[in-house]
Order: sequence, then structure tokens, then C-alpha cells
Amino acid sequence: MSDIAERVYRSILVVRCQTGDRIAFEELVGLYQPRLRFFLASMIGDEHAADDMLQEVWFDVYRGVARLADPGAFAAWLYRIARRRALRQLRKRRPTPSPLDGIDLADEEAADDFSAADAERVHAALGPLVPEHREVLLLRFFEGMSYEDIARVTGCHLGTVRSRLHYPTRALRRAMEGVPQNE
Repeated sequence: MSDIAERVYRSILVVRCQTGDRIAFEELVGLYQPRLRFFLASMIGDEHAADDMLQEVWFDVYRGVARLADPGAFAAWLYRIARRRALRQLRKRRPTPSPLDGIDLADEEAADDFSAADAERVHAALGPLVPEHREVLLLRFFEGMSYEDIARVTGCHLGTVRSRLHYPTRALRRAMEGVPQNE
């Protein structure tokens, strides 16, 4: 199915969901659940807690989908709900992630250079990042969201999204190449 046809199909599923069609809702769950679970598990660092949170997210979606004005914005809306839940969980735990803002990295390559083959190494390197950096990397590289959609999910300006992608992308690239952070 082409990308446009896929987007139209998903929008139709959302509209059907808004009218109370449970089969359409189940299909949306099937389409988004694996990636949404990965996003939550990566954000909070606990797969079991992510499963519980995933159920809560889908419950919120089921209750609120009728109020979604733009069916085409479903993915951004869904991830915004998941993000709020993940950040709430992280605030309860008070993790001590390491910020990347002050790191001087020489590599000026663009953020779009990662391939799917790099996914596992990137996933392993995501752990120590602050949640703001981790989430934009997940949304961009694992979900393939545009900068504009990421801005909608996070509630940030486009420039903030670009900034939050720039430093951790470079740091992750260096980590994957085995270069120590302080070089």
C-alpha cells in the first residue's frame, strides 16, 4: 500500500472509531501497539511497566478519540498521550540521566543518516539520555515522524525539536563508533 493510501486508510479507521466501531479500534491498536510499546519501554526503561502504561494509553485513546478533530493527526495525538504518561512515570522516579547539551562534538553530519541496521545499537545508547532527547530520537528515527509532527507531540517549537535532535544524534553516532564522550 502506498504511503498516501496508508494514511487515508488510517484516517478512515479513526473516523470509524469515532463512530463507535470496535473493530476499527482493534485494528488501530494492532497497527500502532508494537511501535507504541517500544516507544514507552524506551522512554521509561522498563518493559513490564510499559505494558501496563500501554493499556492505560489505549484506554485514554478509546475514551477520547471521539473528540479528535483531525483524524489525520491521530498518530501525533496518540504519541502525545503516551508521552504524557511516560513523563509522569519518569517524574515519579526522578532518574539521573546525563544531559548532552554541553558536549562539543566535531561531526557535523545530518540527523537523517541513521539506517534501520543501526537501530539496536541506538536503542542500547538511548538509556543514559535525558527524556527530552530520548523522545525526539525515538519519534524521529523509530517512528519516522516529521519535525512538525514531533513538535505537535512534544508541544515544542520546531527549533527546539531540531536542537533536541542535533546534539544527541551526534553523541549517539560517536557512541556507536566507540568514541568516548569527552573527546
